[in-house]
Amino acid sequence: MSVYNPLLLRLLRVRSRAVLRLGRKVTTWSPVGAAFNAQAVRRPELFNKNVGLFGVPELSSTEGFEVVQKRALQETEQLVEKACSTPPGAVTVETFDKLSDSLCRVADLADFIKVAHPDPQYREAAEKTCINIGTTVEKLNTNVELCKSLKDLLDNKELMAKLDPETRRVAELFMFDFEISGIHLDKKQRKEAVNLNVQLLDLNNQFLMGCHMPNRIDKKALPKHIHQHFTNEGSYIQIGGLHADAPDDLVREIAYRIFLYPNEEMMGTLEELLSCRNKLAKLVGYESFAHRALKGTMAKNPDTVMNFLQLLTDKLKDRTEKDFEMMKDMKTKFNPRNPAVMPWDHPYLSGVIRAERFNIEPSLYSPYFSLGACMEGLNSLFTQLFGVSLLSEQPSAGEVWNEDVRKLAVVHETEGLMGYIYCDFFYRPDKPHQDCHFTIRGGRLLDDGQYQLPVVVLMLNLPSPTRSAPTLLTPAMMENLFHEMGHAMHSMLGRTRYQHVTGTRCATDFAEVPSILMEYFAADYRVINQFARHYQTGQPLPQSMVARLCESKKVCGAADTQLQIFYAILDQVYHGKPQSRSTTDILMDMQQKYYGLPYVPNTAWQLRFSHLIGYGAKYYSYLMSRAVASMVWRQCFHKDPLNRENGERYRREMLAHGGGKEPMLMVEGGFSFTLPH
Repeated sequence: MSVYNPLLLRLLRVRSRAVLRLGRKVTTWSPVGAAFNAQAVRRPELFNKNVGLFGVPELSSTEGFEVVQKRALQETEQLVEKACSTPPGAVTVETFDKLSDSLCRVADLADFIKVAHPDPQYREAAEKTCINIGTTVEKLNTNVELCKSLKDLLDNKELMAKLDPETRRVAELFMFDFEISGIHLDKKQRKEAVNLNVQLLDLNNQFLMGCHMPNRIDKKALPKHIHQHFTNEGSYIQIGGLHADAPDDLVREIAYRIFLYPNEEMMGTLEELLSCRNKLAKLVGYESFAHRALKGTMAKNPDTVMNFLQLLTDKLKDRTEKDFEMMKDMKTKFNPRNPAVMPWDHPYLSGVIRAERFNIEPSLYSPYFSLGACMEGLNSLFTQLFGVSLLSEQPSAGEVWNEDVRKLAVVHETEGLMGYIYCDFFYRPDKPHQDCHFTIRGGRLLDDGQYQLPVVVLMLNLPSPTRSAPTLLTPAMMENLFHEMGHAMHSMLGRTRYQHVTGTRCATDFAEVPSILMEYFAADYRVINQFARHYQTGQPLPQSMVARLCESKKVCGAADTQLQIFYAILDQVYHGKPQSRSTTDILMDMQQKYYGLPYVPNTAWQLRFSHLIGYGAKYYSYLMSRAVASMVWRQCFHKDPLNRENGERYRREMLAHGGGKEPMLMVEGGFSFTLPH
């Protein structure tokens, strides 16, 4: 492990500069900026020892997955035995956390490798590991003796009173995992719960696969002049998306009607999925699946979620109506014979209005947002707010899964090394086309007093730099980068005692707060001015351009938010008490009440609602996180986004706790935020 000297680092940052010569002008980058603006240069690995993926020696080959998996399962057996034989106390929670850590360090790493590694053999080996570890976890969650060892602690009020708040919360969270798996049921019911969980895994996969499957229609059914906009497949036209940005009204309408045309098999899958979730929730003692899913969140129950969404709807009502009027006026210009705004018009017309009013052309902004400049901006921001620096490190042989992955050490000016961020930023075939954050290893306090450093991966899909130009980001890409880095810093700055609640391992409706807050920094000129420089001339981005960009985001913002409210309410109703009507009938009803644009007959948008799987009964989370992030911004950073005192306050009150503190205690106690009841 490297030993960092903070003073030496500051000197190095001043002295070590990289110069990128592009055209006639010279632009100077700091080491972290240069690391991301230049093409990756790898040292020859012929004579270097392969340290294995993420520095795990066994993972220098695919066979190593079996080795690390076997070791984790052996550790698990020993820890289960210890938990069951040790008298109740703080050691019980510590043993449970070690057990969780032993499995998570393998499962989380494998979960990432199975989707990100370019080598199919590595992906396959990682997939098998995930299945095997997952099976073990299912067994542990229904291990009566293991559960009893925890229950003996929780039932002892005298012992619980002696535990610190974080230890008590972690004990309760572990018990919650047992409860939702049906541990308290008799043997026959536990078996039923396991069968329902297995059934749900299969239904989840079926629904996810079906969500993204294209629909097709006979070519003769469509006008010839629009065939070119879709995929030709013999005598059929294949439509695999909504084509929401297509300027042609007819293309958007046809894509909407055909892509969302009901599929009877998918309809049956969704109905069965919702029914299974409800049966499982009822079996383990909850009123509905929504009640089960919301326990432990900021909202706590479905009533609070619905009140929150209704309150938002009421507040936005007048602005939403004005937004739809603006869209109608715009459509009248294009199509005076048919000015009615339909669901397929919303994304396109709002984009056109923004562009017309504010001249927001991404290509005008991109030269100022080179990836290296943005990384410098993040580095500067974190240094000023938290005293934290991002330092580029050369990965060892075999440490990363692709040669263009960059590695960052996160170092605090007094606390030293905080953890590592692996940046898998560039597009490649067979890589998931979504921006996301993966926890590879959670932070926790070790027995010897040292801290197990967190390790995360940030995955984006940016164009690679070339010899003549660095990667240039659109404003949306820059905002996404800041958003994902918000998750990473949550993982780095959360200093929890237990890995079970490390960083982003917290309530779903709180997990997005740090990332959404970063979007506010990404839209503030006082922050942007510190890094946005033209990659060729070094000229700063004019303040007027930033102002236009920020103002443009407000255009049709109410209608955009109302659409998200409609989706969130639909999700709540689907996961509430079962209703004697179809999912399409429910959608028609909720769309009429909570959107503002009419339902289109013979469509079933819910069959493309993939978030029903990962965010079942929790789709509202993004909206609630945005409300909290907005409050934190106003109270801490609106006056001065670079204020160190408020940065430390934000870290102390929120980031430091991960999921180790009740989320509402963090936001109500530290920031005076309350939810509608």
